[in-house]
Amino acid sequence: MTIKLPDSPITDSEDAAARATPPPHGPTRSRCGRRSSGPFRMLGVPLTWIWACFNVFLLLWVILTAFRNGSEIFTDPFQLPRSLDPKNFTDAWNSSDLGSGFMNSVVIVAAAATTVIALSAPAAYVLSRGQRRSSELITMAFVAGMGIPMQAVIIPVFVWMQNISTYMYDTFGWWDERISLYLIYVASSLPFTVYLLTGFFRSLPRELEEAAALDGCSSFRTFRVVMLPLARPGIVTATILLVISLWNETLLALVLITETDKYTLPQALLGLYGTMQYTSNWGGLFAGIVIVVLPIIAVYIWLGRRIVEGLTLGAGK
Repeated sequence: MTIKLPDSPITDSEDAAARATPPPHGPTRSRCGRRSSGPFRMLGVPLTWIWACFNVFLLLWVILTAFRNGSEIFTDPFQLPRSLDPKNFTDAWNSSDLGSGFMNSVVIVAAAATTVIALSAPAAYVLSRGQRRSSELITMAFVAGMGIPMQAVIIPVFVWMQNISTYMYDTFGWWDERISLYLIYVASSLPFTVYLLTGFFRSLPRELEEAAALDGCSSFRTFRVVMLPLARPGIVTATILLVISLWNETLLALVLITETDKYTLPQALLGLYGTMQYTSNWGGLFAGIVIVVLPIIAVYIWLGRRIVEGLTLGAGK
């Protein structure tokens, strides 16, 4: 026989304490554990999906149109190609030096991105571990450099590079316009990269450096062996953003590069537009656009998740 004991009564003090306890702060959650949806989220998510689908549609349309000729494009712009003939890509590659422009862009962008990362990583590490006041002042100087539009300084940059090229010609008898573009790419990309990597290095724990110092590691060895491998997500993120930005850059190339065989890919695409406009070979023009855009899309699909990871980890401090 089981005897059920009566519940213990709640005293007045316990009841008053329960009433005085404030409700927990923070966003309300539904029974399934998700955050409650606000009006901005309810409106933003569908708009984001619509915008993404629209861009994917445009990309697929450009790729499919690259396999069609001009008469088919004007007759029915949204019709599927009859065959996947790569003739338009061959014509675009051989016209207006698009092939040499592709190689020039690969060399210049790869060299500039490598140099920027090699200079930015040590600078960002020193700023993240230096004295707080001086490091913040230098970081703010880099941020101020990010806010200067290139259009505002394009004339001084052009005059400066012309003086350098004249000096090199007079002294050594040789200079290449692509070197001028490479130097400006490095100088203009340093502020953002240093700022991005500084935030990432600040998010790394100092205890690892202290442990390395106890093991007898110098500051440089600690940076190279301990901290640099941990900063790989941030470095990959900075590299991807650099490559995308420099690959699509047009203004500086138009100002500094004048010889046709030294054109970058955006310049060659502009020349291809002029050529295909007079021949009405719009399929070749779309093929040139695909040649310019597809490598960056492939890189982003391959390493796009690293961008989000690097920016998220770097936002810790």
